[in-house]
Amino acid sequence: MILSGKAKLAGVLGWPVGHSRSPRLHGYWLEQHHIDGAYVPLAVRPEDFADVFHALPRMGFAGANVTIPHKEKALALADHVEPLARRIGAVNTLVVRENGSIDGRNTDAFGFLENMRHAIPGFKAATGPAVVIGAGGASRAVVAALLDDGVPEVRLINRTRHRAEEVAAALGGAIEVIAWEERADALAGAALLVNTTSLGMTGQPPLDLALDALPLEAHVNDIVYVPLETPLLAEARQRGHRAVDGLGMLLHQARAGFHAWFGVMPSVTEDFRRFVKD
Repeated sequence: MILSGKAKLAGVLGWPVGHSRSPRLHGYWLEQHHIDGAYVPLAVRPEDFADVFHALPRMGFAGANVTIPHKEKALALADHVEPLARRIGAVNTLVVRENGSIDGRNTDAFGFLENMRHAIPGFKAATGPAVVIGAGGASRAVVAALLDDGVPEVRLINRTRHRAEEVAAALGGAIEVIAWEERADALAGAALLVNTTSLGMTGQPPLDLALDALPLEAHVNDIVYVPLETPLLAEARQRGHRAVDGLGMLLHQARAGFHAWFGVMPSVTEDFRRFVKD
């Protein structure tokens, strides 16, 4: 890649940031589309985040992604926050306007729905009830996406019930909080099951959930992508469900930021998926 003095700049702000796949995937798109630009990892300590945030326009950045632990701080600092990001309670994408002000956005809801539609053409949340496991930031994005796409009911389940109740109160709509002990029974009649927790991730125990009550036509999504085939997805495929891994959510959520910074809406192809996985 050859950069000129007019190269557009973007990056990812996190602490730590060495594990992030964002530089790899955005670098792929920059080369694919022959864009004069760069996307760089920016390791920013929490105590330095505000200073770095406000320096982005002065350093010529078109914007940046924000990852752990800075998403809530970015929400507080942004000059303009899109309604969806405010509902979710976190910002993962910053866009610098021509006047130097900074927009705060959240692209995780977009990434979740685009991943489902890409994996299952014609997917619509309105088909039937969805069961969502977990009540963290990813859960908020998934539930918001489902509500906006017309889901008739979200059955929200978390080991700590009050956190699920906080998500339901923040997002409103057709959300029923269900006790962790009743998680298996909550699958009856569902059209979609989504795991938004880290259970099943490499180094973590698997999600303890019997799928017997889940209708065979229901889809199963796990936002974990290391490994791609979690125990939940393996069991779902064995039972005959359409199973969707979490890598696509990561890749699709990145498309919106790339478009805002570099002016091109990239695609998620099988070659691209293989490149990011390697």
